[in-house]
Amino acid sequence: MKPRLALLFLLTFLATAAAQAQQQGEYIILVGGPSLHQWEQYKAQPHDHWWANFVHSARVRTEQLRTEHGPDIMITWLVYKPGYVDRGQQEHQDLIANINSVRDKFHLNLVYFARGAEVINYLNAGQPRDQVKIAGFEYFGHSNRACFLFDYSNVVDSASKSWLHESELKKIDRHAFARGAYVKSWGCHTGESMSKLWRDATGTRMWGAVGKTDYSTGELPALSRPGDRWVN
Repeated sequence: MKPRLALLFLLTFLATAAAQAQQQGEYIILVGGPSLHQWEQYKAQPHDHWWANFVHSARVRTEQLRTEHGPDIMITWLVYKPGYVDRGQQEHQDLIANINSVRDKFHLNLVYFARGAEVINYLNAGQPRDQVKIAGFEYFGHSNRACFLFDYSNVVDSASKSWLHESELKKIDRHAFARGAYVKSWGCHTGESMSKLWRDATGTRMWGAVGKTDYSTGELPALSRPGDRWVN
């Protein structure tokens, strides 16, 4: 093949791949941080025996997405970095390096954050949203009925200083989402209030739990009790 034809073929291939990626959109997985032993050790039911509860579930989901949509779909992980820095000190290991290895294995776009405002900023402008819409958004982490709690029981016992509250959802640009985008929170209690305000703010339905979720299954989180259920 002549050099000029080869170059033309390459440019055409790259343009086609870029167009396909834009058409597929971006899948965003939001990962909260784990609690610390110093706050949880005396509780009857302590949280996060394993540092990777949320990271592992996000990895399982990422594998599913790669199987369903192929290797070229854009998957972004938004990870609450301070929680894994702190837990890494407790574990005496570099948890950030462990998370980076997941990025490398699955060819992820990995973005670390520290505040809820950074999550909103990424949803609105992390990609050119007139071209790359959000095709899916899922959350793995602690939550209550009105809030994603990124650092629950990490800085303060049984509380959080970094969050995304349902009152802030109106700051999200509803035009950032693709039509029919799949949205789910795998945290506890989201379906009791936050899901409704998410729909009001973004126009997309968020699946959420009425009740608690259990991350100890080794796979995706499951509902904790027989009466719990998923709603959107």
